[in-house]
Amino acid sequence: MTKHTPNHLTRRGFIAAGTAMMAAPALAQSSSDVNGAGTVEVERDLSQAVRRNISSFRTLDWQPYFSNLNNGAILVDIDSRALHYWSEDHSVYKLYPSSVPLTEDLTRRGRTSVVRKVEGPDWRPTPSMKERNPEWPDYVPPGPDNPLGTHALYLSWTYYRIHGTHDTRKIGRRSSNGCIGLYNEHIAELFALTNVGTQVLLI
Repeated sequence: MTKHTPNHLTRRGFIAAGTAMMAAPALAQSSSDVNGAGTVEVERDLSQAVRRNISSFRTLDWQPYFSNLNNGAILVDIDSRALHYWSEDHSVYKLYPSSVPLTEDLTRRGRTSVVRKVEGPDWRPTPSMKERNPEWPDYVPPGPDNPLGTHALYLSWTYYRIHGTHDTRKIGRRSSNGCIGLYNEHIAELFALTNVGTQVLLI
């Protein structure tokens, strides 16, 4: 008499194998060539960081953070590496994963606002960036090599922006020199929703 393996076990084995294969790129991305000084901060325990980020990546209400939604509001939560947006008329709420500054020294918290919007931004390193990385170019025009991606929201703080990135490995990680980064498709969506004068709070 032939013994048959129940179908649900076969499917479970198939799903487990598929999950293992899908996990392989994530493991590859944690290697030193990706997380070197030139790209992103080395996460000493990536699995812990990812778990923490997932557990805190949750929807929030705007009221504990803003007294009103005049011109719309953006909340950036550095710890959970997430950006929240609420429209002035309360009809739109968006939640995006983001990159955040590499270190606490590069991190700024508090209230600011959008003062300028640029599609196809160019980029120049700040003086402190050039000091740390003298090999960096003095200017990068708009395009696929630009660190600001496809769109940028300039904040009232000098050198601080919410912008896109062509390097998608950086999202959800400590990887910036002070700015907040989004996937290009997300910054394009946020760019269309925001105005000059949109409130911004970094916590």
